[in-house]
Formats: sequence, C-alpha cells, structure tokens
Amino acid sequence: MILPEWTITDLNEKMESGELTSRQVTELYLLRIAAVDKSGPYINSVIELNPDALDIADGLDKERKAGKLRGALHGIPILIKDNIDTHDRMQTTAGSLALEGNIAPKDAFIVKQLRKAGAVLLGKTNLSEWANFRGKRSVSGWSSRGGLTRNPYALDRSPSGSSSGSGAAVAANLCVAAIGTETDGSIISPAQTNGIVGIKPTLGLASRSGIIPIAHSQDTPGPMARTVADAAILLGALTGVDGNDAATRFSKQRALSNYAKYLALDGLQGARIGVARNMTGANPRILKIFELCLEVIKQLGAVIVDPADVPNFDKFGATELEVLHHELKADLNKYLKTLDEHARVHSLADVIKFNEENSDKVMPYFGQEHMLAAQEKAALSAKKYKDALAKNLHLTRKAGIDATLRKHKLDAIVVPSGGPAWMIDLANGDAINWDMESTSPAAVAGYPHITVPAGHVFGLPVGISFFAKAWQEPNLIKYAYAFEQATQYRRQPRYLPTAIFNVGALHSD
Repeated sequence: MILPEWTITDLNEKMESGELTSRQVTELYLLRIAAVDKSGPYINSVIELNPDALDIADGLDKERKAGKLRGALHGIPILIKDNIDTHDRMQTTAGSLALEGNIAPKDAFIVKQLRKAGAVLLGKTNLSEWANFRGKRSVSGWSSRGGLTRNPYALDRSPSGSSSGSGAAVAANLCVAAIGTETDGSIISPAQTNGIVGIKPTLGLASRSGIIPIAHSQDTPGPMARTVADAAILLGALTGVDGNDAATRFSKQRALSNYAKYLALDGLQGARIGVARNMTGANPRILKIFELCLEVIKQLGAVIVDPADVPNFDKFGATELEVLHHELKADLNKYLKTLDEHARVHSLADVIKFNEENSDKVMPYFGQEHMLAAQEKAALSAKKYKDALAKNLHLTRKAGIDATLRKHKLDAIVVPSGGPAWMIDLANGDAINWDMESTSPAAVAGYPHITVPAGHVFGLPVGISFFAKAWQEPNLIKYAYAFEQATQYRRQPRYLPTAIFNVGALHSD
C-alpha cells in the first residue's frame, strides 16, 4: 500500500483543515502495516497492534472538533518499543516468551506523557530480545515472541538493534515516528542502519520508570523519526520530572517541552565541530562519505577542528560490561517484582530458569551468557561495581568527551554513526563492524547523541553523528537539522531481496 511519508507538521495541517481525521490517518497506517509489515516485503517490525488505537483516535478527533488541542502530537500515530509499559490491552514483554501475556500494572512515565500530548499509541515494535543483553552471539532484531525483523532496504540485512522494530517501522513508513530505548547504541545504531534520525538524550532528560531495564546508569528512551523536526517534536513530549526516576530531577531546569524552536537552517553557522579521527575507522567507503559530510558542514559555516580525538574512547569496555551485569541483576529484579501474580517470572533467576526449560523456543540461535553472568554478581554496594562505574564515568567524561571539548573549545564532536547493515546470520549471530566506534563514549557518559542520514553504501544507509556534553540537545538538533536540510541524503527503502542487486553511487541509488 502506497502512503505518503507525512511529517508531524503535514498531518497537523491536514487535520486542521479537515482533509483528514486522526481516525483516518490511523486507519491508513494500520492498512500500511498489514500490507508491508505482515505481508508483502514482510518486515515484521510490529510485534503487536493496539486494539484501542481507533477509539483513541476518535476521542482525539472529538477534542479537536471541540477546539481542544493538546499540542503538535494531537492525533499523531506513534509506535513504541515493546519494553515500555502500557497499562492497556497490549502486552509488555521485551520480546521474551517469559513475559508473554504480561499486562503492565501502570503506564510508563513517558507513555503518560505521550497520552497527555495526544499521541495515538498505534502498537508496539519488536526488538532484540531483552534489549540485546541476553546472549553473547545475539541476532539483532530477533526475539522469541516477535521473531525476526528485517531491514527494509535489503531484506537479507539486519535492522540492527536493540530498537530494531522502531527503526525499521519508521523507515518503512508504518508510523509517523517511534520510541526506542538505548543502553549503548540501541537507538543510534538502528536509526542509522535504517536511514532515519535517532536521538539518544542526556541521561535523565526522559524518565525510565516503567521501562524494562538493563542498567540505570545508561538506559534512556528516545525518539526515532524520518526527519530531525519530527524527532525534535517527539523529544519534547517525553521530558518531565518523574518522582520514580531520580535521574530526572537533574532535568528540572534544563528540559524543554519544545525543541522544535531550534530547527534552524543556519544552525551550524559559527559552531566549532571537532572530528574524532580516532573513532572513524578505516572503511574507505564510509570515510569517503564522511569527508563529503565534513565539507558540507564547513560550507554551512561551521569551524571544523580536525583532528579532535576523544581520549580513552576504547579503554572502558571491560568495566562497562561489569557495570551492566551488576545493574541488570539489581534493576531487572526490581522491575520484575512489580509484576502481578499471574506473571511467569518475578526475578532474573526465574527468567534464566524459564529460558533453560524452554530453550528450544527461546534459545534456538544464541544463549543467555549475559544473564548468567549478571546473576553471579554481588549487590550494587560492592566495591568492584562502584570502582567500575567510577572508572567509566571518569574515562568518558572528564578524561574523554569533556577533555576534547575543553581542549579544542568545541561545541560538539562529529563521527560516522556506523557502517552499512550486515547480513542476517542466525547461525553465527551479528557480524557488526567493530572498525569504528560512535556510541559508547556518549552512552556511558550519559551524554546526548544524534544521528542523521549521511549517504548510502550499495543502497544501504549510513549516518553521521553529533554528540556533546549533557543537556546539549538544543545545539545538537540545530546542527543535525542544518545538515539534513542542506543534504537531503535520506532515500525511501525499496525492500530489495538483497543489497547485491543495488550497486550504485555512494549518495544515491
């Protein structure tokens, strides 16, 4: 089914003029999902539809008719990742059969914010099971409940993860925009791999309460959209201080409800942008695209500081894993205890046992090494955990990103977001290109990061990333928007059976 790639602004204009209602828009996306996601190319990005979506749209149409508008998201269909609680008729499972049938006891804080803003929760998206922190040889986009999500640009390629379904669904125009979550790369990687915009916010800008956790020191939800403008609008709806998430108290004087005011065509004028050459890798195709992007950024009035390497960007891998294992045990146990008595699991130990007893369905391709390692960890009061966390924050903040920004008097750092999507390989797991690094320093530091489409390699999208210190979302949105509007590098997916048949130019097919 052909459907225009409407933006939030487009739909607001059509609903305001009476050309379309929210119900009609919602129906169109439901038809699109049926035609593209569940048949046709079979992307399989949506794990569950909201049976109340049309009723919600009807209610919002009545409000609009009565002159009550909640804001830019009024009547706009949004998909959310299936590790985000909704207290409705949809399940929240993190893609795991261990949580099949689980109805959350209450909405996640960000879901309350979305409902308050007038968004229509269209459904939930598939993900890498347990947000890609179960086994070492995982397959991004696969979950025991949802099956395998595919990349809409080439169906034999990975959508990356763990926000696989959110990225693929936005790219395939199954919704206007979506919500993903990230611990390290789970918004940025699937966004760039699916040719869309992703914002990983500052830790604490958006609440995590009611989101199935990995690690409270790094987890955050964030927007995924086809344009910077849509991502900025969606980000504003997520913010707010939540008494159930202590990290949000730091956002009280810093969070905004309107990031759209930073969408400036001259947003890069006068900005000092540093090139972290030690994080760019050696892929000649990616580097060629990156050099073209740097030239655009320079032409848009930015001062390029090259090189502006980030020290210690690769020196905390072991301690990051130590922290994630400790926090997974503590945070997941805390979350699972809140589930009602009908839930199959109420602890990490229960999950491990369920996976072992149902290994033919739950672990046909990879195991649960991360969960087993987490189960062996001590409490968060342990010295080993505290030392690892302190080391991570030091290496990524003061002795990492902060050092680079300070040394070169920078406003932001730019790097390639990643490489093109890899082949899906159920036998061996993900074949991720570790030649470059874009996500870990900002993820571990808790700093904001935005990716925007930058070109294509054999028809497969790649992105460019801007990141900076905490609470710099306004500036990053300015830079990304100016770059996006000047380049317009994003192309619609073609649902090819393989990228091999799509050999073409770097920036166009």
